Amino acid sequence: MEVKIDTKEKFTVITPITLDVSANIAADLVEKCKTILTNKVKNLILNLEAVTFLDEAGMEGITQLQQEFYENNASFVVCCLSAEVEKALEEAELLDLWNITPTVSEAWDIVQMEEIERELLDGDDISFPSEHG
Repeated sequence: MEVKIDTKEKFTVITPITLDVSANIAADLVEKCKTILTNKVKNLILNLEAVTFLDEAGMEGITQLQQEFYENNASFVVCCLSAEVEKALEEAELLDLWNITPTVSEAWDIVQMEEIERELLDGDDISFPSEHG
């Protein structure tokens, strides 16, 4: 499967260059995405702008992939869905489970917010002097 990979400071954008993401292609895409988890920068934006068909195996693979990223304290955002893919996700009742934005720019905003959130949560173990000293 051919993909375009664009690595930025805080995230990587993977854009499949295919209209049809069926089972075999979906498995390949999921494996390519999983390799990002081994990088220093683990956040991933999956740009599906060219994809007009995503079969059930692909949808399930991406759903599990998103879960795996969040379990590893990494962001996973899908952006630029075609109307066909959005409709298929809705019919499969997965649309609400995915972290989806209309544009790459908005996906980047989500990644930044989640990075800040993780930094704040990591800082929760800092002890502050109590008011009652």
